[in-house]
Amino acid sequence: MTTENLTPSSMSGEPIEIRGGVELPARREDIELHTADGLTLVGELASPVDRDPVATLVTLHPLPTGGGFMDSHILRKAAGRLPALADIAVLRFNTRGTASPRGRSQGAFDHGIGERFDVEAAMAFVAERGLPHPWLLGWSFGTELALMYGREFPVDGVILLSPPLHRAKPEHLAAWAGDHRPIVALIPELDDYLRPAEASERFRPLPQIELVDVEGGKHLWVGENQTRRVLNEIVERINPAALPLPTEWPPPAT
Repeated sequence: MTTENLTPSSMSGEPIEIRGGVELPARREDIELHTADGLTLVGELASPVDRDPVATLVTLHPLPTGGGFMDSHILRKAAGRLPALADIAVLRFNTRGTASPRGRSQGAFDHGIGERFDVEAAMAFVAERGLPHPWLLGWSFGTELALMYGREFPVDGVILLSPPLHRAKPEHLAAWAGDHRPIVALIPELDDYLRPAEASERFRPLPQIELVDVEGGKHLWVGENQTRRVLNEIVERINPAALPLPTEWPPPAT
C-alpha cells in the first residue's frame, strides 16, 4: 500500500516547527523483504512525493531485545523528514523476529548471525527498485550489521550511530581497510558503551573512518537538538546541497 502523508501545516498553509513526531509529505509504501533463508520481513519505503530521490538510506535498527525496531525514533524521524527536506528515500524494516506497528518479521533474533540475510534482502530490494546511491545507516546493534556485512554490497558509504563494537570485531574492521568508501561514526560524548577516546583507539584498524565526536550526545540521541544534529550529519554526507535543513514547514521562501 502506498500513501501520501500531509501534515496540518501543508494543508493549512501555516508553517509549523519541525520537531518530535511531525511527519512531512512523502510517499509511504508498506513493503516486504524476502530473505535467502525463507523469511518475510516487514518494512516501509518513504520517498519524495513528486520527484525521484537523489539517494537512499537503508536503515538498520538498534537491538530488538533491548526495544529496538524500525520505529526507533531517529529512524522514524529520518523517514518522516528526509524525503521532503533532502530528497532522500528512507528504507526501514524489522529484522527477523522483530515487531512494530507495521507488523512482525518472521523468524527469531539470531544475535547478528542470521541477520546477514536480512541486510542482503534489503539491498536486493534496493537493487530491484533501482533506488539510487544507497547508504547504510546503522544505529547501535545496526552498526554491527553494517560493519560485519555491509562491505559485501554496492553501498556508497556507511553511517554509524552509537557503535558499541560488541559483535563487530577487529577483523571485521580490518576487512574494510582496502575499501575506499566513506565510513562515518557519530560517537556520543556520554555514550553508554563506546565514548570518543576509546572509539579512536578501537577504530584504529579502519583507516578511512571519520569519527565525529558529539559533545553532550548520548547513546539514544534523545531530544530535538540531538535529532537535528544526527539528521544534519547524515544529509551532509548524502546530499549536502540540501543543507541547512529547515526547522519549519513549509520552509521559508528563498
